[in-house]
Amino acid sequence: MRKQIPNLITCMNVISGTLAIFLAMYGLLTAAAILILVGMVFDFFDGMTARLLHVKSEIGKELDSLADMVSFGVAPAILAYFLIVRELPGGDFLHFATWTLGQQITAVMPVVIAPFSAYRLAKFNLDVRQATSFIGMPTPANALFWVCLVFGSYYTPELYMTLFGKPGVLASSALILSILLISELPMFSLKISGFGWRENKIRYCYFICLIISAGIWGKGILIFIIPLYILFSVVEALIKITTSNR
Repeated sequence: MRKQIPNLITCMNVISGTLAIFLAMYGLLTAAAILILVGMVFDFFDGMTARLLHVKSEIGKELDSLADMVSFGVAPAILAYFLIVRELPGGDFLHFATWTLGQQITAVMPVVIAPFSAYRLAKFNLDVRQATSFIGMPTPANALFWVCLVFGSYYTPELYMTLFGKPGVLASSALILSILLISELPMFSLKISGFGWRENKIRYCYFICLIISAGIWGKGILIFIIPLYILFSVVEALIKITTSNR
């Protein structure tokens, strides 16, 4: 029974992601976003529980990837879809036939999130380079981006509309982040090992920037969490390249 505890927690991740999909399809985007966050909590604790109980297994690894596909692949794709559609003429898919070809392509662009997430998860399982950091954007980070946009549209609608509230911007974000999922861009993990500055400086700088941004924009910081994460990952990668070429 003890061996199945981490798998049970992983299944709770699947349930959270599935419920998020159900709620999103009824237009309850905020509730769906919350359930994706709940799925992230389960995703964190299933691995921790497996390590504490010393019951790591291959089936647990595969189950975790399948759960992530639901909660951080399909569910955020649906969030992105509804964020886009509600900004198009008519505000729902029933008006699809009246949209221009460009608007139709824009509406369905979030579909790319699912296959790119699947490829990302398969690649992660085989890539031994990603033990302490990431190569490409992790699927939970991509999901968190769309969760934060949902919250941003609710809590700071003016800032959201200014930065991301256009269908073209949202569709482009879906495509760009999907490419980042399978890219070779090194991205730091938020897990801190020790408290030294040298090994954690990029993480500390990131958190300090978030705190400063929260002081400036308040709840609007939600919109910047993942863009800043990408920015700091790019900066760190450029610093390493510059340093290695000296």
